[in-house]
Amino acid sequence: MTEAITAGIPADAAIAQHGPVVSAKDVTRRYGEGETAVDALRGVSLDVGKGQLTAVMGPSGSGKSTLMHILAGLDRPTSGEVWIAGTEISKLNDNALTKLRREHIGFVFQFFNLLPMLTAEENVVLPLTIAGTKPDKAWVDDLLGRIKIADRRRHRPAEMSGGQQQRVAIARALVSRPTVVFADEPTGNLDSATSGEILTLVREAVDNYGQTTVMVTHDAHAASIADRVLFLGDGRIVRDIGRSSPNEILRAMEETGSR
Repeated sequence: MTEAITAGIPADAAIAQHGPVVSAKDVTRRYGEGETAVDALRGVSLDVGKGQLTAVMGPSGSGKSTLMHILAGLDRPTSGEVWIAGTEISKLNDNALTKLRREHIGFVFQFFNLLPMLTAEENVVLPLTIAGTKPDKAWVDDLLGRIKIADRRRHRPAEMSGGQQQRVAIARALVSRPTVVFADEPTGNLDSATSGEILTLVREAVDNYGQTTVMVTHDAHAASIADRVLFLGDGRIVRDIGRSSPNEILRAMEETGSR
C-alpha cells in the first residue's frame, strides 16, 4: 500500500508534496435541456491530496452526490475535466474508464451492495476476481483482521449485521489497494454506535495505509474525522475548511446555508 501520511497534514501541503490524486477543473453537469434544464454542478474545481480524507457536505440538491459520481467516473461532466492518478478520465471510452476504475478506485456505498450468494471473504476479493488477479492471502488475512471480520469470513450477508456488512464493503474497497476510495454516506444506514465504529475504520484506513478517501456525508460528526471539509451549495463549492469539530462544522453549515 502507499506509505502512510501523517494525519491532519493540511490538504494544500499534501498536494504540494505529492501532487493531487484527484482533480476537477471547471466541472459542470447539466441534466435536461431548455427551460427544464437543471444545473447540478456549476464550475467546480478542486484538488484532492494523497493520503487525505476529504468530506463533501451540502443539503439535498447541492450537487454533492453528482460531484462524487463524476470524480469516480460513474457519470460524465457536461463540461470541464477530471483527472485521477494523472489520467484525464472525462474523455475515456467506456472500456478504458472501466479499466481505470478497476485499477484505481474503490467504492463504499450506503447500502453495502454485497452479493448475497457469496461469503464475506468472497465479496471482499470480488474486485480481484473480476480483474483476474490472484489475491495475496497474507494481505487479505491482514485486512480482514484489521477490519475485524476475520471470524465472519465464511458467513454470507444475510448472516451478518448491517455494521458487519459495511465492514465487508470497506474491506472490498481496500483490497485492490486503490488510488482513491469514494464513500457515499457510508454510515447513513447504520445506528449511531455502529456508525462510530465504521468511521473509526475509515479514519484508520487513511492513517494506517495512507488511503486517499473522498466521503460524501450529511453528518457533521462523520465529517469531523476528515482532514478537509468541502461545503457545496447550488452546484458550487461555497466553503473549504480543514479538520474541524462537529460544532465547528455545524456552524460552517449554518453560515453557508448548507443545512
